[in-house]
Amino acid sequence: MKRLLLATALIAAPMLAHAADAPKIDPARLSQHIKVLSSDEFEGRGPATEGEKKTVAYVVEQMKAIGLEPAGDLQTDGKRAWTQDVPLAKFEIAGPVSAHIMAGPDHVMLSQGEQIAIRAAMTNVDKVSIKDAPLVFAGYGVTAPERNWDDFKGLDVKGKIVVVLINDPDFETGKGDFGGKAMTYYGRWTYKYEEAARRGAAGLLIVHETAPASYGWATVKNSNTNTMFDIVRKDPSKSHPALEGWIQRDVAVDLFKKAGLDFETLKKQAQTRDFKPVDLKATFSADYAVKHEVIVSKNIAGRVKGTKYPDETIIYSGHWDHLGVGLPDAKGDKIYNGAVDNADGIAALLELGRAFKAAPAPQRSVMFLAVTAEEKGLLGSEYYAANPLFPLAKTVADLNIDALSAAGPAKDVTTSGDGKVDLQDMLVAKAKEEGRYFTPDPVPQAGHFYRSDHFPFAKRGVPAISVGSGSDLVKGGKEAGEKAEADYNANRYHQPADEWSADWDLSGQAMDIGLFYKVGADLANSRTWPEWQAGSEFKDLRDKTKAERK
Repeated sequence: MKRLLLATALIAAPMLAHAADAPKIDPARLSQHIKVLSSDEFEGRGPATEGEKKTVAYVVEQMKAIGLEPAGDLQTDGKRAWTQDVPLAKFEIAGPVSAHIMAGPDHVMLSQGEQIAIRAAMTNVDKVSIKDAPLVFAGYGVTAPERNWDDFKGLDVKGKIVVVLINDPDFETGKGDFGGKAMTYYGRWTYKYEEAARRGAAGLLIVHETAPASYGWATVKNSNTNTMFDIVRKDPSKSHPALEGWIQRDVAVDLFKKAGLDFETLKKQAQTRDFKPVDLKATFSADYAVKHEVIVSKNIAGRVKGTKYPDETIIYSGHWDHLGVGLPDAKGDKIYNGAVDNADGIAALLELGRAFKAAPAPQRSVMFLAVTAEEKGLLGSEYYAANPLFPLAKTVADLNIDALSAAGPAKDVTTSGDGKVDLQDMLVAKAKEEGRYFTPDPVPQAGHFYRSDHFPFAKRGVPAISVGSGSDLVKGGKEAGEKAEADYNANRYHQPADEWSADWDLSGQAMDIGLFYKVGADLANSRTWPEWQAGSEFKDLRDKTKAERK
């Protein structure tokens, strides 16, 4: 996820035959939804909490009032529920975390949330106890045979704690074997943990640096020290090492220095194919208890049924969850309200539903899917894509909404990462109709394409994009837009300060939502099947199901 206000310019695709008019989206309705969903009463909308119950109840109540029909799990009577059950494994650290490094004679204590951010183990253990495990630096932690790249080079990591850098080897220079600045999946922290698990490491620590991570330490701390969730796995140790965490850059620099090594020199070496793992001449110990259980969270699904092709579905998606209650900020606030991220996306879904209900019934079905546990790794959308309520082969597209701008209207619109997909060209064309323009992802190195709920659909071949507000504001231009985005990322993103404000200008959100409506409504009233374009890694997956689409 998460870009508040980004921007670009591109060329439009041919217009669809049934061009939709934009509905009037009411900023006051958007504001009211956001105000309710991000209130302290909803406790930060954490999955498996009272906040979830209140969120699900509110969204279902609104969908009913709008006149949508339930589109969730099939019940024994053949009717559908409003929700889809999403079984999740829940993990939380119980009690204090003890962690330290021994570097020669030096005993370095690590404070949870300050020097280190250790995630609750997701391997179904009651306790993690690591004693004097050797620390080894493995560059970016990447094994990419197709690029002839291996940061491990035969190193046996069993019983060791691996230290790696965030992002790709190309991030610093902007050129190389990983596509330059644009992040590949190898750059994502999820991949690095998965690779450590595949190799049998005792644990993996990622060195935090703000630029390559694309967020500050506050985001790392708040996202990793609270309750963790995962899909229910038969053998979770194949996906997670026993210890997963991040360490502050200064801690890593000091650790390298104690071993007679220079952090920046080794980082430069790690950006080359010839890099070899380095023994850090230190050991790591940690001890903490873990509480784990399986819970059932909820995706929420309402739809407008198609009149001619009801088995063909356009999905508008957005995540209803946020971080719940966590570590207090400097003001003592523990509730992570998630107003922008992503109460405004759910407000958009509800008002899109209202717009579709107010228009003549579409030929294809349109579903409004509010998913759970995005903040825990896109788990609700992952579960839906693996267990779809309606077949993916006949899912026309997923149009995802996550964290729209509250800074007023923009001259441009953007997407999270640049997908080689017709949907993006359709969005460009619709923006051009309105006198707006499209800005390609200005920070492709942040890997936004892999961080929003459209991705589980994309990786199964469904054409999908996550749309976002632009940064070239009508009032103040790009300077004002970039300032607003920087302020949000530094001071509110994944922090208790992400709260509703009566001072927001939501007329820009209303414009963006109207634009997204046009894209979906045109698809819903046409025989168009958007495709992945040549060079997309998802094209072959979609092509395999082509016979199922007429």
